[in-house]
Amino acid sequence: QVQLVESGGGLVQPGGSLRLSCTASGIIGSIGDMGWYRQAPGKQRELVARITRGGSASYADPVKGRFTISRDNAKKTVYLHMNSLKPEDTAVYYCNVKTLMNDFWGQGTQVTVSS
Repeated sequence: QVQLVESGGGLVQPGGSLRLSCTASGIIGSIGDMGWYRQAPGKQRELVARITRGGSASYADPVKGRFTISRDNAKKTVYLHMNSLKPEDTAVYYCNVKTLMNDFWGQGTQVTVSS
């Protein structure tokens, strides 16, 4: 059974930092791209950042320069380091893991940026 376990969300003040983690288990075969998406209330889910197996990263424009995605292939874990957080970053953040044949999602972790 495939599981993506996310952690690290919470409440933080504007300008603060958080680190999200997502660890995959039960996946057979090679893991390809890993990424983070987010969905704010009343909005569609959007890509935040993704990283290839080789470590090439790409970011959505609103988070460039503030967020950093990284991965540990041996641990099957992807991270999202979020700095200079803004109220508009408030959303449920979802981990996504792709294999050759499948697309897996985490359960989501809430990030709230508020004073």
